[in-house]
Amino acid sequence: MTQVEGGGLPKIDWSKYDTFPGSFEKCSLLTAVLTHVGLYVLMFLGFVNQLIFKPKAATEKNREGYAPLYDPFEQFFSRYVYRRVRHCFNRPICSAPGAEVVLKEWESTDHNWTFKFTGVERRCVNLGSYNYLGFAGGEGAEGGCARAVADAVRRYGMAQGSSRAELGTTPLHLELERAVADFLGVEDAIVFGMGFATNTLSIPGLIGPGTLVLSDENNHASLILGLRLSRATVRVFRHNDVRHAEELARAALAERRWANVLLVVEGVYSMEGSVAALEGLVALKQALGLHLYVDEAHSVGALGSTGRGALQRCRVLAAHVDVLMGTFTKSFGAAGGYIAGPRRLVQWLRAHGHAHGYAHSMSCGVAAQVLAAVRALDAAPGRARVRALAQNTAYFRRRLRELGVVTFGHDDSPVVPMLVYTFSKMAATVERLTRAGVATVGVGFPATPLNMARIRFCLSASHTREQLDRCLLAVEQVADELGLRYSRRRPLAEPRPS
Repeated sequence: MTQVEGGGLPKIDWSKYDTFPGSFEKCSLLTAVLTHVGLYVLMFLGFVNQLIFKPKAATEKNREGYAPLYDPFEQFFSRYVYRRVRHCFNRPICSAPGAEVVLKEWESTDHNWTFKFTGVERRCVNLGSYNYLGFAGGEGAEGGCARAVADAVRRYGMAQGSSRAELGTTPLHLELERAVADFLGVEDAIVFGMGFATNTLSIPGLIGPGTLVLSDENNHASLILGLRLSRATVRVFRHNDVRHAEELARAALAERRWANVLLVVEGVYSMEGSVAALEGLVALKQALGLHLYVDEAHSVGALGSTGRGALQRCRVLAAHVDVLMGTFTKSFGAAGGYIAGPRRLVQWLRAHGHAHGYAHSMSCGVAAQVLAAVRALDAAPGRARVRALAQNTAYFRRRLRELGVVTFGHDDSPVVPMLVYTFSKMAATVERLTRAGVATVGVGFPATPLNMARIRFCLSASHTREQLDRCLLAVEQVADELGLRYSRRRPLAEPRPS
């Protein structure tokens, strides 16, 4: 690093750090034009439908002098665009979400306004659930998870009926917090009963109006809501672009009016499959005197040689991150989340965080599941799960590239978005994959831009190679039928195992 002339702040040589934002192949101009045309046609048909047919939905009445309850465009989009593909979302299941899952099929006789069950159940390979290490499907018996949960429920009951700050703390909660802190290599940790609320209710207790937050443009809704509730000033930088974050940080420091400048990022982005450029972000934090908040909801357990998350994967020390957040819903087969870091940080949250004082305490059965899973990762079977997930991820992503479909993110991310661009192709893909015995998730607006609909595959350590090959064959057939081979990149020349 060298000094900036006259500024006193070090200039960062980004060539020394891994700042690769992930693979985000752009579609061709023709694809972009056809995607927009298709979207406009769909919306035009929706407007015609709205004029001719009365919607089967409640309408606002006697609202003179009051603000509308619903945004007009969102209301229109929900009724006449989203409704057309609503059968692809909110699908009920009737099994544990393991390597396979049983879908309970339904049908609509009024164009997706209402649904009724058909009585048919369909077993599918599960590429839709968050079950990175396989603990959610009951495959964790060798780690003692089921026995630990049963024992905890017998001793403490299903719920504590109180917040942690009152009568909701048991020895099991304290043991879990110590185990999480040791697992992450930090001084202390605090656990909560809901992952979404971990961000939403903790951030307002950490920052306030005098703080400037530099937030990645693709941060999760829980982070965005938490930042809004905190009343901090937020400026957004381009996704995974450390150079743009640096520009905003230098401009903020030049203003000389912020008590703190906080970088807020995710370890793995759940809609892009990209891994945060943590090495570069830590260099930026240290060079300019910033603070760093990392949401490891999708990366803890799923990345790193021993499952320690994006920090381990990026060779970043936990001591270099001010606030570590994560959830137990993705890799640990449970619910809830944690904030970890220096003991002073955790003590502050116990006193000022809304979740500790007001939210219901984590169920002891859930705490026992998380504790058993965390301990399993320090044993040979648990580390075998981490290796199996890494191998499945590498294999599945490589085969998708060979098929010529567009995928986003990093090669080692277990979240694998496959771009289909239009709502209609998203729905058609989900329908066809379901018929082929593959359960997956279609994602569109508002979770993605209007013209960037995608299919999101979530890989698991519990998937067998045979199951992945079945899924890949189904994807290949659907790609041929619907014309999903949008990629213009040549597949990587990697030798197939003999």
